Amino acid sequence: MGAYILRRLLLVIPTLFGVMVINFALTQFVPGGPIEQIKARFEGEGDSIQNLSGTEGAGVQDDDGGYVGARGLPPEFLAKLEVQFGFSRVVCDEGFTGEPSLKAPECHKEAIPAVERFLIMMGKYLTFDFGESYFRSISVVDLVIEKMPVSITLGLWSTLIAYLVSIPLGIRKAVRDGSSFDTWTSGIIIAAYAIPGFLFAIMLMVVFAGGSYYQWFPLRGLTSDNWSQLSLWGKITDYLWHITLPVTAQLISSFAVLTLLTKNSFLEEIKKQYVMTARAKGLSESRVLYGHVFRNAMLIVIAGFPGLFLAVFFGSSLLIEVIFSLDGLGQLGFRSAVERDYPVIFGTLFAFGLIGLVVGILSDLMYVLVDPRIDFERRA
Repeated sequence: MGAYILRRLLLVIPTLFGVMVINFALTQFVPGGPIEQIKARFEGEGDSIQNLSGTEGAGVQDDDGGYVGARGLPPEFLAKLEVQFGFSRVVCDEGFTGEPSLKAPECHKEAIPAVERFLIMMGKYLTFDFGESYFRSISVVDLVIEKMPVSITLGLWSTLIAYLVSIPLGIRKAVRDGSSFDTWTSGIIIAAYAIPGFLFAIMLMVVFAGGSYYQWFPLRGLTSDNWSQLSLWGKITDYLWHITLPVTAQLISSFAVLTLLTKNSFLEEIKKQYVMTARAKGLSESRVLYGHVFRNAMLIVIAGFPGLFLAVFFGSSLLIEVIFSLDGLGQLGFRSAVERDYPVIFGTLFAFGLIGLVVGILSDLMYVLVDPRIDFERRA
C-alpha cells in the first residue's frame, strides 16, 4: 500500500501542473485583463458622474474644465500598473546606477512573456506564496480565510445532514423495497432533486423570511449584529437561526443520489449468498443487516465521503450566497473571474486543486479501511 500511495503522491505533481497550464493558457485568450478592468471602472465612473449631474464638466476637471476620466488614464499610470501586476518589468540602459524606475529617462518597461510569467507564478506557488489580490489590497490566503466560514457552514452541515438522513432512509427503502413507503419516498426525493436550489431558496425566503407570510428567520449573514455581546448559548442559537434557510436550500437536491445509492447497494448485497447463509443460521434480521450487510453495502457510500464533502465545501452555490447575502467562496470566485483578479483565480485553483488530489488519495485509503480485502497495490 505504501508504494501505491507514493505513486499517487508523485502523480499529483504533473496533474496539478497540467491543470494550471491549461487554465493559464485559457486566460491568455480571454479578452479584457485586469488593466482593462481598471480602465473601464475609471472611465465608467466618470460617465456615471456626468449623467447624474447633467453637466458636461462634472467630476474631476482639468484646466480646460473637462472631465479627466473621459480622456482615459495617463499612460504613465497604466505602465506602472503593468509593472505592479507583473505583466511588465523595468529595464534600464547599461551604465545606469540608480534604482530602476519608469520616471528615469534611461529606463523603460518591457513586457514579460506569458511562459515566463507562468513559471514565475508556479515558482511562488511551490512555496505557497499566492500573492495579493489586484483589487482588494489583501493577500489571497487572508482573503480565502475571510470567506471560509460561509463555505464551512454550507459544506459541513449539508454533508453531515445528508448522510444522517440519506443512509437510514436508503436502508429502510431497501428493506421495504416495492412497498408504498418505498414508492412515495422515492417520489419525494426525486421531486426534491428536480427543484433548483436557488428557486427553493427564494421560496424559503418569501415564506419564512418576511417575504409575504412569516418572518421567522433572518434574511442575511451568518450572525446578528450583536453576536459578540451574546452569551455562549445565545451565539450558538443565533448561528443556527441564521444558517437554517441557506443550509436547507443547499440540501434540497443532496438526498436523492445518496439515498438511492445506499438503497441499491443494500439491495445488491441482500441478494448475495452470504446473506442467505446468515439467515439460515438463525441470525436476527437486524444482525444480518447491520452486522454483515451494512459493512459491505456502505463501502461506496462511506469511502466517497471525503470527495462529497470537498465537492459541497468548495462548490458553494453562488446563487444561494447571493440570495441570503452570504459572502463566501462562491461570490469570491465569481467576482474574481469577472474582475480578472488573476492572483485570486490561480491561487485558489492551485490550493483547491492540490486539496482535491490529496482527498482523492484519502478516498482510496477509506476504501481500504472500510474493506481490508481491497489491495490497490496488488491490483496496480
